[in-house]
Amino acid sequence: MFDWLDPLFLIQTLGLLGVISIIFAESCLFFGFFLPGDSLLFTAGFLASQGHFNIVVLILGCAIASILGDNVGYWFGSKVGPKIFTREDSFFFRKSHIQKTQEFYDRYGAKTVMLARFVPVVRTFAPILAGVGSMNYKTFFYYNVVGGVLWSVSFISLGYFLGSLIPGVDEYITIIIFIIIGLSLMPAAYELLKGYRRSQSKHLS
Repeated sequence: MFDWLDPLFLIQTLGLLGVISIIFAESCLFFGFFLPGDSLLFTAGFLASQGHFNIVVLILGCAIASILGDNVGYWFGSKVGPKIFTREDSFFFRKSHIQKTQEFYDRYGAKTVMLARFVPVVRTFAPILAGVGSMNYKTFFYYNVVGGVLWSVSFISLGYFLGSLIPGVDEYITIIIFIIIGLSLMPAAYELLKGYRRSQSKHLS
């Protein structure tokens, strides 16, 4: 039932173009936060080490897709504007996601566009809120490019080098993918825990 969330299944089923399309979708569509971006890049890098993909084409394709995806998100946010804050919750949209992303902007400013690449959920909504807030496009584009390249290169290279250096690593790929997913979720979990503690403190006071 949840095979579509399994990076290995997705890559084997959809191939290189599928990987690039998913990276694009995760960067600009509301439902993109469901997609396993970090683990997908890692797994694709691992498979590239086994000869399934050309590593250069993979990195370039994913980096460009993530950059273009963020640009679409920025454009969407600029068109929708503040109305997004009054949008009703649905299966694909939660106001809590917007709030969490807004907290990142409050803390890191324009750098959120780059840092959000490494935080699931936030990376989907960061470019949208940049558009809503009318962030200077040149500033947005700079952090968008830097973040997209760093994100793609780091996770794909990690998978590639592990696959190249560790004998028999394919036997442990599923375990490694779960570790990558767990690590990628830690920042979001940390933010949720802090938010919960703040709400509890306010309630007690």
